[in-house]
Amino acid sequence: MHPAPRNFLYKLTHWESWHFHIKYIPIFPVWLWNCIRSGSAWFFTASNPTLTFGGMDGEGKEEMYKQLPPGSYPKTIYVSPGDPIDKIEDEIRRNNITYPFAAKPDVGMSGFMFRKIKSSEDLRKYHAFIPIKYLIQEFSDYPAEVCVFYYRHPASQQGTISGMATKDPAVITGNGRSTIAELLEAFEDPRLDKDKMRTRHTENLETVLSEGEEFRLSDATNRSQGGKMMGIPVNPDQTFLKVFDDLSLYSDKLFYGRYDIKCASVKDLLQGKNFTILEFNGSGAGIQHIYGNGTGLFKAWKVILHHWNMLYKISAYNNKNGVPYWKFSTGLKFLRNAKAHLKGLKKMDSEFPAF
Repeated sequence: MHPAPRNFLYKLTHWESWHFHIKYIPIFPVWLWNCIRSGSAWFFTASNPTLTFGGMDGEGKEEMYKQLPPGSYPKTIYVSPGDPIDKIEDEIRRNNITYPFAAKPDVGMSGFMFRKIKSSEDLRKYHAFIPIKYLIQEFSDYPAEVCVFYYRHPASQQGTISGMATKDPAVITGNGRSTIAELLEAFEDPRLDKDKMRTRHTENLETVLSEGEEFRLSDATNRSQGGKMMGIPVNPDQTFLKVFDDLSLYSDKLFYGRYDIKCASVKDLLQGKNFTILEFNGSGAGIQHIYGNGTGLFKAWKVILHHWNMLYKISAYNNKNGVPYWKFSTGLKFLRNAKAHLKGLKKMDSEFPAF
């Protein structure tokens, strides 16, 4: 079957691949009601008071890491585009960060401009190309990536782990005959921007992978990068829940969002050991545990609406206790700038090669 009708049939029968607007328009009146009863279009900005815009969009990773206990996330340094490369490399050595390490924008989204830096030459190319503040971060060797959705009402010392999902990057597997270009063309998930991947992997497109050999299209596991999500059953015991309660209580300002985590295994994570936090995503965090496990559209809507209700309750409580909602004009201007920033990141990501 030709790729176009095949992709159409896939999208038609997989609601997970539908455009954001198509999935959310039917339940948007509930979001609108939350805006009306709170008296603010930006009611969510009070949910996580110390994250810009409540963590909905455009927040920086540096401000997020400041809310987490030291040692709970990988070693990280922050780089401005005008910093001399020698100074950056000295800072890397002082912090005992070794190659390979991760580089990604401080204000980023969807894995755009996330790269695994394998050498000084890679670093110099990345630094010369990216015109915005970015971070260099120790690369975790833990094999599994898991996201954990957590929320806690500010009046309570104990929160809720509402869902978990595993995350895997987009991978193509060789058959001993086809080139990477041919395997990429046959990749079935229509969410993957194949043109962008061809640009990113230009130097490898004619490589023939041996039988069973795997080739990562992206080191990021975001769905926009072709990553696969798989919601997994969650029945957290008190030990596991306490890990996230302690994280939330550390600053007592993170109440709603999703932790993206690297860990030795799901079993170890459930025991509260052998893991590191990659990111905390605030009020704009995607509810990823509804994907990949056969969840129907109506059930997915029910899960999303439950989370929106909790987001409203947390925000309303914080607002009544002194946390202001953003002014409409301030929020609108910020959102426009955030969207323009994201558009620029997406363009950069499509033009910058993989290493």
